[in-house]
Amino acid sequence: MFIGHYAPALIAAAHPRAQRLGSLFLAAQLVDVAFFGFVLAGVERMRAVPGTTAMNAMDLYHLPYTHSLIGSGCFALVWAAVTYLVRRAALAAALGGGVVLSHWFLDLLVHAPDLTLGGGADRYGFALWDYPAIEMPLELAITLGAFGYYLLRTVPRSSRVWIAPALLFAALLLVQAINWATPQPTAILDPVPASEPLTALAAFAMLNALAAWTGRSRLPRLGPRVRTL
Repeated sequence: MFIGHYAPALIAAAHPRAQRLGSLFLAAQLVDVAFFGFVLAGVERMRAVPGTTAMNAMDLYHLPYTHSLIGSGCFALVWAAVTYLVRRAALAAALGGGVVLSHWFLDLLVHAPDLTLGGGADRYGFALWDYPAIEMPLELAITLGAFGYYLLRTVPRSSRVWIAPALLFAALLLVQAINWATPQPTAILDPVPASEPLTALAAFAMLNALAAWTGRSRLPRLGPRVRTL
């Protein structure tokens, strides 16, 4: 799952009392941002093994902190706590924390069994990456449906701010297409080169910048919006 992770952020951002879209885009990928940072630091580890799944060669063999359910829950609690301390907005904190936690459950759909509940030996994953005919339309449907919901439930600040959501939409499709079209390596890469996590972090940063621009250009249709992070 890549751009599908942003679906909960788009849905939550349509709520009048939620955080802005840029913040929620970060929340949606917070677990992966931490994971790639941990990979660069040697705390968690991944390698590329051709054929790990039909769509993805990533062998995520040591990720007990970011991709365990308890670990993801801790990230969600920290996000919610910081949001509440800064803004004193319980609903915004809960929505943001829910977006963070959604990452683990969406990964559960597509990952090979490499997710854990608490970093133990038992591993989980429904491996939809082995079934491109199911995973690809599912990810597109989740993302496009959420994007449509966000646009329907928000209004532009002016008649000329369609550019931001159009660029965000195009960027989401582009990065997903690149992700799908990138061929698997022909040999095992252990560890993966630093360029792999750095490229992912750069993609997250670009999408976050576009999401922040989009969030500033639109307002919820109903109710006053609390100006949160």
